[in-house]
Amino acid sequence: MIEFLFLIKLIVAIAFVIGLSVLAENVSPKVAGILSGYPSGSAITLFFFGLEVNPEFAAESAVYNMIGLSATLSFVYIYYIASRHFKKYNILLSSLCAIIGYFIIVSLLQRIEINKYIAILIPFAFSFLYIYLFKSIKNINIQTKVKLNYRILFVRAFFAALIILVITSVPKFVGSTWAGLFSAFPTTLFPLMLIIHFTYSKEHVHTVIKNVPIGMFSLIIYSLTISIVYPLFGIYIGTLISFGVATIYLVVYKKIISIIDKSKRTY
Repeated sequence: MIEFLFLIKLIVAIAFVIGLSVLAENVSPKVAGILSGYPSGSAITLFFFGLEVNPEFAAESAVYNMIGLSATLSFVYIYYIASRHFKKYNILLSSLCAIIGYFIIVSLLQRIEINKYIAILIPFAFSFLYIYLFKSIKNINIQTKVKLNYRILFVRAFFAALIILVITSVPKFVGSTWAGLFSAFPTTLFPLMLIIHFTYSKEHVHTVIKNVPIGMFSLIIYSLTISIVYPLFGIYIGTLISFGVATIYLVVYKKIISIIDKSKRTY
């Protein structure tokens, strides 16, 4: 059973990270940034919390996951700021700053007495804040794409697999509060940022970062739905319902943006 779960986690990690990186290269970093906020890493983590512990534990963790998303948004903001200032070892130092910042913010959030209203309000406020702070970043597409090979695929898979395996092991050692906060760690976004930054440039990873807060609303909605439906319907049906609700948000967002763009062209 342990080996089977290990294999599932590894395959899912590889699929998400490679999928987002290919999407960034062949569609745009903007789209990849939005979809990186779609339930992926947190969804995997919460699902395995429910599978390996119980649905009630996962539902409680999902509430704190929403709060933890504020730390995720701060993670990408700190990475953005650091990557603009460091000249040498840009990726390494930016990553270290972002990781340290994430855990400082998580430790502070852990002290807050949480209910669902606060859990919704805080990440929504952070999302709008970072949308504002990122408004000056330009959306830049990737013009010259690298050719994929086995070495590149392995590197892209390694970070996601490692991070997901570590984070999904948390509930064995800590309570549901810390487990939920840890579950918000950007398990697929962080490897994606490393891939784009290392393969292309900081300007391209900034495009990804700019659009993360927009997609983050879908993850907030997903976690809220999980906290409600897991105890009622279990992890399998509950996961399907939650993904459906999160997808509806993205579809509605895309429709609204299309209407706005059409209106601008008309005038």
